[in-house]
Amino acid sequence: MTAQNVIEFWSVCTRPVASNGLGLLPRQAARHVSRIDALFHFLPDVPQIYEEWKRLVRAQSVSGLQVYDARLAATMKVYGVVSILTFNVGDFRRFPGIDVLHPETLADEHGRR
Repeated sequence: MTAQNVIEFWSVCTRPVASNGLGLLPRQAARHVSRIDALFHFLPDVPQIYEEWKRLVRAQSVSGLQVYDARLAATMKVYGVVSILTFNVGDFRRFPGIDVLHPETLADEHGRR
């Protein structure tokens, strides 16, 4: 987990439903973030992530909102994380060396849906 994951989670939680969010109040989002903080190990931001991000966005011609996905990919590369669980499978396929998993795929493998 990275701080960026939680920042993006907060954004989705507090964005209005009409704008593809969950419409939660900040205090509600804060309760969820407290649970996340307790459950996951966080990878610290280090300068190498920025250097790797620059390399990835140039090499893959990344633009727009996908720059945030590239930052997660850069963090993964720096820390040697090889798999990501995401609903946005297509956004990460461009980055070599990352195994992109969709939650439904995992549910199917375990006989659940």
